[in-house]
Amino acid sequence: MTAAARVLIVDDSITMRALFTSALEKDKNIEVLGAARDVIEARELIAELRPNVLTLDVEMPGMNGIDFLAELMAERPIPVVMLSTLTQKGADISLRAIELGAVDCFPKPQKATAEEFAKISGKLCKTVLTAARTNLEARSKAKDAVDLSASFNYRWNGQVLAIAGGMGSIDPATVAVTSLPTNCPPTIVSLAIDEALTASLVANLNKDCRAQIKIAEDGALLEPGIVHVAVDPRFHVVIDSWPNGRIRLVERDPVNGARPSADLLLASLARTVGAKGVGLLLSGGGEDGAAGMAALRAGEGTCLLQSPDTALIPEMIGAAVAKGIMNFVAPADFGARLCPVDEATQNAA
Repeated sequence: MTAAARVLIVDDSITMRALFTSALEKDKNIEVLGAARDVIEARELIAELRPNVLTLDVEMPGMNGIDFLAELMAERPIPVVMLSTLTQKGADISLRAIELGAVDCFPKPQKATAEEFAKISGKLCKTVLTAARTNLEARSKAKDAVDLSASFNYRWNGQVLAIAGGMGSIDPATVAVTSLPTNCPPTIVSLAIDEALTASLVANLNKDCRAQIKIAEDGALLEPGIVHVAVDPRFHVVIDSWPNGRIRLVERDPVNGARPSADLLLASLARTVGAKGVGLLLSGGGEDGAAGMAALRAGEGTCLLQSPDTALIPEMIGAAVAKGIMNFVAPADFGARLCPVDEATQNAA
């Protein structure tokens, strides 16, 4: 039986190649086809072995991983998990890798030991297996131009936004947030991605967005014009009450394998805000978010799903569809659907 993920490891360190191989081979659904020490060897092995996932290091002799990633996406697209370092420079490079086409970034353990790799084996295997199911064609479909003109006439009507996703959600989340007007509803963005990317992501968003972007903090007041980004894997993020609501960061076990959990955020939106709650579920693996969307619908809130054909990993969206949520939105239309302008306001403008 063919393994679900057929992986080629690209890393110039023989120790890292061995440790990543050992960690991945703990899952029976993953087959490590081989390992390359540089780009030249990687090109040969890709042509020979035809992997459906690549793990790719940045620093290598000759061509570096970022340049090779750009080459692959232009000439021979393949799902790539970029190996990142827990530094600011590493986070900036990881975001650049996402922009170029990597489906995810995975933090390397700080110590290259079997014990450290054993700790991250489960998460690494899950990441690689999810990457193997990536719909790479979705990336081009998600890049239609976004019309921002309507949102200039937006007037806040008491709504609160919650945007959530997992693997493959950085690009659509960026589109969603940059689509929001200066006076956007209070917004929480919860992404189950590498925590090391948070500061760089927020800094980049603040360059391009009209709303103010902040890293989510416990007790922060929910106000119009402010977007709170929650990525920290130690905490779930919820809304404590409404009106005059605040963000709460909650320590508890993962829900449906995710922390922060889309289910908990959306359920708290339904409970506190009800019909004025607007939820948008983005790309991601697993079923997190489906139950939260069902709760939001029961509370008469607005449930939006990224259109599956534009999602790198449509599993979270598919789980919501199984709950009867069918309100699909292409990234180009995020702004118009998240902050709709009523007819009276449009005519007055």
